[in-house]
This record gives sequence, structure tokens and C-alpha cells, in this order.
Amino acid sequence: MIRIILNEWKGWLRTGQFRWLIIFLVLILAAVSYFGVQDVAKRQARIDGSKQEVRDQWENMGASNPHGAAHFGSYAFKPLTALSALDEGVNLTAGRVLRLEGHVQNEIVHSSQSQSVFISYFGPLKASILLQIVIPILIIFLTFYGIKGEHEQGRVRLLMVQGISYFRLIFGKVISVWVFAVLVLLITLIIQLLTFNESISGDLLLRTGLIVLAYGSFYLIIGSITGLFSLKWSGRSSALTTMLAIWVVWLIFLPKITSWFVQEQYPLPSRQEFTDAMREDRSKGIDGHNPSDEREKALKDSVLKVYGVTSVDSLPINYDGLVMQADEEYGNKVWDKHFGALFGVMQKQKTSMQYAGFLNPFGSLQSLSMGISGTDQWSHLHFQQEAEAYRRVFIKALNDEHAFGGSRTGDWGWKAEQEFFNQIEDFHYKTPLYSKVSSFYWPDWISLGLWLILSLFMLAFFSRNANPISQ
Repeated sequence: MIRIILNEWKGWLRTGQFRWLIIFLVLILAAVSYFGVQDVAKRQARIDGSKQEVRDQWENMGASNPHGAAHFGSYAFKPLTALSALDEGVNLTAGRVLRLEGHVQNEIVHSSQSQSVFISYFGPLKASILLQIVIPILIIFLTFYGIKGEHEQGRVRLLMVQGISYFRLIFGKVISVWVFAVLVLLITLIIQLLTFNESISGDLLLRTGLIVLAYGSFYLIIGSITGLFSLKWSGRSSALTTMLAIWVVWLIFLPKITSWFVQEQYPLPSRQEFTDAMREDRSKGIDGHNPSDEREKALKDSVLKVYGVTSVDSLPINYDGLVMQADEEYGNKVWDKHFGALFGVMQKQKTSMQYAGFLNPFGSLQSLSMGISGTDQWSHLHFQQEAEAYRRVFIKALNDEHAFGGSRTGDWGWKAEQEFFNQIEDFHYKTPLYSKVSSFYWPDWISLGLWLILSLFMLAFFSRNANPISQ
């Protein structure tokens, strides 16, 4: 089989059109990878600059009222990685910056696509677009014409007389194209890693290896199915037409149909409905119980009892700070209720889309590509939850200083010293190790694995039982 693969490559290299195709494809992927990495690096530099600017403002605002500082707030920035340049996933539309302030839980904003005039169906040109769409089409054509050419030029009989089985011939053709596709993938990844200014960690190497495994498996699925159709209809264009039709269904129609079905099964509330429901629960109480005025009265009575006084003016602390923190903690419960339900629906949608990969391996590849790159929906939600957890600690520190820092109730002009604000640490987010999140992607891996086993088995079965002489 190695001889078949080498002969196939020699034949390609002797063809001028193919040599130019290889050069053009490699140059395009190299350019897209390089400029994609440079774009990510520039955006990360802007993020770092913005983080430093926010911190500088925080550390130089001087003595300030803690409640005013809570409204001044801070920002959480989702970091970019080397693999973000390969597949930016939901970051293009979901954004990477979250404002953190008191009384409000904001949405993530500032996406790349929302600020770009170059918006298309597939989004900005990324290496993942070429690797997921262009390379598979090339595999289909090369595999089909490689097998068809052996029959049209009459070499099949000669090879079989020399002792080469039809099974080995077909698999040799498929593997030769697959090796070419994997080499292009490796070149792309090497450029990504070498040109991104980031230390190569064990987790990054693991993620890169899994990218190779996922894309390599998908490429072999494409090549095997094309080979199967080609040996069934070796002398006609039916094999090519059928495989291209399947590819279009996988690429366009099935994702659209699946997305529509999942949204019908697990609908999300509109933004207005979601906001109104949270606002109502915050003012009237969760499930209609414990409205804000009753909560404030219960808090007041409990605080007066603890300090043994009859009015808030007699308290040795600032009651206003306690009220604000109590409101924050109740708002956190509202956030947990509504966002928890929202995240639950989104997780059901995500899982359903993953199971749809058993009908469409392209969907499994896309899910794994984004998941391994740390740019999928789960990664986005994880960042938002971590940022919210920090916001709660951040605001509580300010409210506690307002309550216990030395001011009295009603004294809104009191200011905390700059040293207090300097002690509050910034939000630091690190993408979780893949080993910590791998369980989220087992449906995608199983789907690709089953498709790979089935396609290879079918190709082996029909190539062993085919009669190439009669074709």
C-alpha cells in the first residue's frame, strides 16, 4: 500500500496543475493562519491595554465613596488563545467584554463581527473555514478522479495481475489523499503555534493533538465515503454528484433543519421577556413572595435587634451599606434563577445539536473544533459565570466598606481611602484545562468514531467483494 501511496503522489507532482494547486492552497492557508494569528495578537494586546487602563483608573481615582465606586465598576475581559485564531467560534457574535457594576448584571458585548463591515454567511475568513469546507471538497475530487483514472486508463487489470488486490488499491488511493489533507492541516497548526506569542503548554499541545485527531478523522470519513461511491460507480460521474450532494446536505441543509428543530423543542425567551421577568422578580419577589418593601422591613428589624437600638440613626454602622448588600444578594438569587434556567435550556440545545452529529459528522467536527479551541458556547457561559462570581465578591467588598468602614447612616459624602481600593484584585480568567471539560464533548467524539468505523468497514467490505474487471 505504501507503494500505491508513493505512486499516487508522484503522479500528482508530475501534473503541473496539481503542483500549482498545492502551492496555492498552502500559501492561502499560511497567509490566513499568519494574519489570523496577528489579528488575534493585536486584539489581545488591545485587551491587555484596556485592562491596564481600567486598573490605572481604579488605582488613581483617589478617595471615593464605595457606592460610587460600585457604579464606576470594572470590566472582565475574556482572553484569546493561539487556537482562537484557528476557530473563533461564538466569540465572533457573543463578544468578550463584560462590564461589572453594582445593582446590574450586564451582558457580554464587543464582538469582532459586530464591529466589522466584512460580514458574510460564514463570517470572517478563518483557517477553520478552509479546513472545514475547502479541504473536504478537495478530498472528494482527488479521491474520485484518482479511482476513476485507474479504470479509464486500464491500470486496474495490470495492477491486479501484479498481485495488488483491489482492496489495497482503493485504500491506497483514499489514504494518499488523506495524508495530503492531514499534512496541510499540520502546516496550518504549526504556523498558528509558531507565530502566536504564547508559551506552548501541555494543555495547548493536547488541544492541538485533538484538533488533528478530529479533523483527521473527518477527512478520512469524507475520503472513505467518496471511495465507496467511486468503486460502485467508477466509470460514471454519479459517484462525484452523489458525494457532492451529501456534502451540501451536511454543510447547509442539515445544520439549518437541526437548528430550527432544536429551537422549537427548547425555545429561549426573547431578550425583552427575559429582562422583564428578572425586573419583576427583583421588585416583587421571586414567585410573587417577599417583595422589596417587606424584605427591607425584615432587614431593618433584624439589624436594630442585633445592635439593641430603636432607630437606624443610632446604629454604629452605616445601614445603607447593609441595605445595598441585601439587595445585591437578593438580586443574585434572581440572577441564579433566571440565568440558571436560561443556561439549562441552552445546554439542552447544545446537547441536542451534538446528538444530531450521528446524522451529520460535519456538525460533530464543528462542535469539537470550537470546543477544543475554547471558543464554543460552553466556554462562553463558563466565562460569564466566573465573571459574575467575581462581580459578587467585588461588590460585596465595596458594600461592606460602606457599611463597616467608619461612616454612619445617611453619610453619602464619606469616602474610603485609595489604599482600600488598591487592595481589591482584578478579575483574572484562565481557560479551563481540556481535561476538566472533556466530558462535555463525548457525544461528538462518539459520533465521529462511529462514522469513521462505519465508513471504513463499508469501504473494506465492498472493495473486497467488488469485481473491478467488469466495471
